[in-house]
This record gives sequence, C-alpha cells and structure tokens, in this order.
Amino acid sequence: MEIVTSLAAPTPLAEVGAGVRRIERLGFDTVHVSETVRDPFSVCALAVEHSGRLTVRTSMVVAFARSPMVTACAAWDLAHFSGGRFQLGLASQVRGNIVGRYSVEWADPVARLGDYVGAVRAIFAAFQDGGPLDYRGEHYTFTRLQPYFDPGPLDVGAPSIWLGGVNRRMCELAGGVADGFVAHPTGSHPVSLRERVFPALSAGCEGAGRADGGPRVVVVPKVITGRDDAALAVKREAVRSELAFLYSTPAYRGTLDLLGLQETADRLIAAAAVKAWDSLPRLLDDAALAVLVPQGTYAELPKVLREWYSGLCQGISLAVPEDAGDDEEFADMLAALRAK
Repeated sequence: MEIVTSLAAPTPLAEVGAGVRRIERLGFDTVHVSETVRDPFSVCALAVEHSGRLTVRTSMVVAFARSPMVTACAAWDLAHFSGGRFQLGLASQVRGNIVGRYSVEWADPVARLGDYVGAVRAIFAAFQDGGPLDYRGEHYTFTRLQPYFDPGPLDVGAPSIWLGGVNRRMCELAGGVADGFVAHPTGSHPVSLRERVFPALSAGCEGAGRADGGPRVVVVPKVITGRDDAALAVKREAVRSELAFLYSTPAYRGTLDLLGLQETADRLIAAAAVKAWDSLPRLLDDAALAVLVPQGTYAELPKVLREWYSGLCQGISLAVPEDAGDDEEFADMLAALRAK
C-alpha cells in the first residue's frame, strides 16, 4: 500500500524543504503537490532537492493553462533531477477557472485532456528516442522539435502520468490512458469506488484495449484521527466543515445519494445556492460523518482503514498531524498500517 500525503498548498517556497523532510521522516512514500497558490513545478523541484526517497507527484497540474510542450519539458527536467522519483499528475480544472482565471478557451474537457495526454506522451517519446515529433490531435498538434530544443533521453525513463476525476467520462478517460488515478475526496468512499469509479475505470481500460489492468488507484478520504478522543472531536469539526462545503457542490453529491443521504445533499446544495456558508457544517451531522469517513485514534486507525479499503486500492492519502508533537505516534501508526 502506497501511503501518500499532500504538502499544504500555502506552504511558502522557503518552507518546502522543512515540510518535505518532515513528511519523509514520518514514513510517507509519496508527497502530492497541488496547483492553487504556488507554481507546482517550482514546489516539486524543492521537494525533490530536500528528499531522498519520496516520490514527488503533482496532484494536479492544471493542464489547459499550459502547452503540452511546456508541461513535458518541466516534467522531463524533474524526472532527471529526481532520478526517476517525479510523477506527473494532470487535471482539467473547471470552466470558470480555465476561462476566468487563466484566460484560456474552454472545450470538451475530457476529449481535450485525452488529447493533452497523447501529446505529452508523444513529446516524451521524441525526447527519449530521438525520433521526429509528429503528433496530430483534435486539440493539439506538434510537428517540430529541432535538436537545439531536444533535452535528450533519460536513464530513468519518462515520468508516469496520473489523472483524477469525479464524473464517469473523466474516470473512463483515466482508465484508458493514465498510469495512475487519484480519487477525489468525495469519490473515495468504498461504495462510491465500487459503484461509480471502478466500473468507469474498467470501461475505459477495456475500451482502450489495455492488458495491464488499468491505472493504480490512490484514494483520498478525509480521515478523522488523532491521539485521543479529545483530538478526534477537534478534527471532526474541521472535517465536518470541509466535507459540508465539498458536498454542497451538486457535481459531488453522488456519494451522498449512494449512501442514502439524499436529503442531506439537498439541504447542503440549497444552503450553498443562497450563500448560507456558515450553516453548512450544521447540516452534516455526526451520523452522516460516521458513514462518510473513517474515524479512529492513531492506535485504532490501521484496523479501521484495512476494514474500509483492504483490496480496493493501491494507495491511500492521509494528512500529516497538525501538531508536530504527534509525529512519533503518527509515524508508528503509518508503520502499523504498512505492516499489514
């Protein structure tokens, strides 16, 4: 089981090194680097420099804001610099951000992202093999790579490509073209995985004629954990607020519907529609949280997570403790989780 965490998105560049060293000491295998308020490739370069064994994966780079050539060059440099520890996660983002934040035209995100992945793989192949670059897709065309601009081959090979997704078409795309898949927090419940995510990944894998079983899957549950019951109570309120906000988005209600929480979904969405943000946490009660996310102290959590996810996925993402005083106990928990 790959054990993953995310570097806090607001982490200043000057603090990335310390954050990554702590993550490595705790015993994580992989660190995810998001794209929100920092350039992800800059953060990844620092993460690679300040770690010795961690896999560093973007989760996720906003693909459409960049030419596939720009992305491929950055990923190639990081793969070389890391000795093969870098992995490229790509995502479409939503229309509002693509158009309003990045000033990029919007098109069918699934088809476009599939074309994007195809273009990046073609560029990687040209870098690695030295052959001509001739990729012609619906959205991207690349026919020029002079030797002056060719970085040359890597001893470690091209970076693997990871995708994420919530809706069926995006999951099917991942099943067809991705090396790995990072489930959305609202799609990481075992019921959602079995009923929605895995069938879509399998359909995409079959449609593409893959013989390797499809992408590796990392789940991202919003786990409620801590050293004792008092810490659990504090964490429960933080998770309640985060999940209430996420599930107030209509596109994310699918798991609530599958779990018989349709009325909760309706109330959350209605409150968000009138911008009653402060009321959202009150609409997600303890009974709903108990159904939605794994909960337990550090001592209890390995057993709980095995009950939820054993045999379902190849990796799981957990948050680092907010209190560094918990690090030793948390590291013991990760070791126990890995031992089973």
